[in-house]
Amino acid sequence: MMGAGYHEEIATVKRNIPYITVILIIINTIVFFIMEWIGDTQDSVFLLEHGAMYVPSVLEDGEWYRVITHMFIHSGYEHLINNMIMLAAVGYYIEKDYGSLKFMITYFIGGLGATIASALPEIMDKDYIISIGASGAIMAMFAVMLIMIFKERKNLGQNIGIRLLVLLALMVFGNMQEGVDWMAHLGGAVTGLIVAAIWYRPKNKSISIEF
Repeated sequence: MMGAGYHEEIATVKRNIPYITVILIIINTIVFFIMEWIGDTQDSVFLLEHGAMYVPSVLEDGEWYRVITHMFIHSGYEHLINNMIMLAAVGYYIEKDYGSLKFMITYFIGGLGATIASALPEIMDKDYIISIGASGAIMAMFAVMLIMIFKERKNLGQNIGIRLLVLLALMVFGNMQEGVDWMAHLGGAVTGLIVAAIWYRPKNKSISIEF
């Protein structure tokens, strides 16, 4: 017969599952395999036809859905795997303490900030590119982690410097593929910093970020 301890352990496991992170990874993966099945995710024309971000299509043709859909599109297996590993890592460490709803909202706000940061130079230079991927939103979530560590620095103790260095390394070197849109990364990170600085409030207990 299973005791109370077993049920408490199961309840703890359920509470620790980063549900929004898991859902986002599943959606991104399903979208990728569907697109691979019907076409070529490394073909820019195919990507444009299936929801990639392209400023003229948004501003001139009113296809505003691209602001969201491009965040779920990836070009090739390496692009998908790299981004999903990064998303899984950041989601595992912060979703429970930051809050699942806040995580989801900040993720999309960060993706929007990344899109705007990427689009503004294109508009000024009249030099437009096709943009895809979740990395801008993911950078926003790494920025959230940075704010959480900073605000919890008293509880985290002497190892905070090492943790911040690990986080910085993940943010800088975690997305080194060719063709990375660094303006999108910067926009996502800055947006995440702003949102988390306003929204995150340390709890009485220490957060569970461990490296």
